[in-house]
Amino acid sequence: MSELTISQDRVDAPSLTKVIAYTDGACSGNPGPGGWGVVLLCSDKRKELSGYEPDTTNNRMEIQAVIAALSVLQRPCAIEVYSDSAYVVHAFTQRWLVNWQRNGWKTSTKQPVLNKDLWQALLRLCETHKVSFKKVKGHASDKENNRCDELARQAIQDNRGRR
Repeated sequence: MSELTISQDRVDAPSLTKVIAYTDGACSGNPGPGGWGVVLLCSDKRKELSGYEPDTTNNRMEIQAVIAALSVLQRPCAIEVYSDSAYVVHAFTQRWLVNWQRNGWKTSTKQPVLNKDLWQALLRLCETHKVSFKKVKGHASDKENNRCDELARQAIQDNRGRR
């Protein structure tokens, strides 16, 4: 597993509530109707979230799942985000986001960074929390990752035909 912690100095880590978030995104066609799922675990509490977009991409749904997980936290937390998305995890662990920002939101090939709006929203949320990102193998034996995938796919199914 790879990990990078994003935090601000003003976040007092020892006093933070510890939260684990599993996130996943799915798309029926790419682009196409998409969904995202989140499982949040804190002490003995569990919360499941899901959402839908009528016309999106899988990568956007992967980022949106993390945004949704961080958005529901009511105070700064120490949160471990588990995702099967190399795109999301590597953006932090391999410092792609740092490089993209330094390069004026351009990739190493000088192309505009895709999903800049979502990346910027996610970075703003990361300023409030102490966040670490960990990669898990998708569609494997991780119960919570599998549940997130179910939530994302169910969101698509429940909204099929809606715009």
